[in-house]
Amino acid sequence: MASLKEIKGRILSANNTLKITSAMKMVASAKLHKAQEVIEGMLPYEQRLSAIMNHFLQSGVTVQSPYAKERETKKIALVVFSSNSSLCGGFNSNVIRLYHRWLGEHAGIPKEDIIVYPVGRKVADAVKKSGVRVEGGDLTHMAGKPNYAEAEALATELGRRFISGEIDRVELIYHHFQSAGVQKLTHAAYLPVDLSELSSDGEDREGILPDYLIEPSEGVVMEKLIPEVLKLKIYTALLDSNASEHAARSVAMQVATDNANNLIQDLTVAYNKGRQQAITNELLDIVGGTMA
Repeated sequence: MASLKEIKGRILSANNTLKITSAMKMVASAKLHKAQEVIEGMLPYEQRLSAIMNHFLQSGVTVQSPYAKERETKKIALVVFSSNSSLCGGFNSNVIRLYHRWLGEHAGIPKEDIIVYPVGRKVADAVKKSGVRVEGGDLTHMAGKPNYAEAEALATELGRRFISGEIDRVELIYHHFQSAGVQKLTHAAYLPVDLSELSSDGEDREGILPDYLIEPSEGVVMEKLIPEVLKLKIYTALLDSNASEHAARSVAMQVATDNANNLIQDLTVAYNKGRQQAITNELLDIVGGTMA
């Protein structure tokens, strides 16, 4: 059995850990609150923009977009989102596990024809170890401080390379934020755009499509609208991943705090029992010495 000094040292260590995890939980909760505000502020714009595109597609407009061109997949790009730091449960390990599974599914494509844009230090390290081409420069700062300008630049580069034929397909891996307790790991196609899929869910709640007056023409509007939707999709994935990271860290730190509390209680009980046993032994020694 551990000595009273050792138990007291473990109680002190657990208390120090408890202070750290509790503080980290509070910080993560505050960041999560801000991230949720950003997502909620962007949702009306995203929903309206998507609705406009869906209404156009459902109204019988014939769209010929270079972003929707299907071709044989010889070169593929992947944008994968993680965090820059640890202590967020299985957030990063789940992303990295899905990334390696994705690599296995595309084993038929030479590694020199696979391009990865890692957003976040944790996945960037994993990608480098896998021997796959990393492009896009240092994108780790985007994971910590999401902003639309950098998301727009990334979307523009992906679109340019797809249209020029440098890349035949682009996919995304990120966590979709559903609630503070639920973050869904998502693997989604990005390019080419599936216009038939977009047009399948564009009705208003009343089931009526609005009648738009379009200037200068439907083709010009759609030509401008599709790139905007693609930029917004990258930005949404970035915000989703950021909010999911803070939610995962908040939950992980709450669990760690609860475990530290339970450990302190168990150690305190063990310390009191040991102290009581030591006092009893001393009393027995005194009584025994008196009788002798």
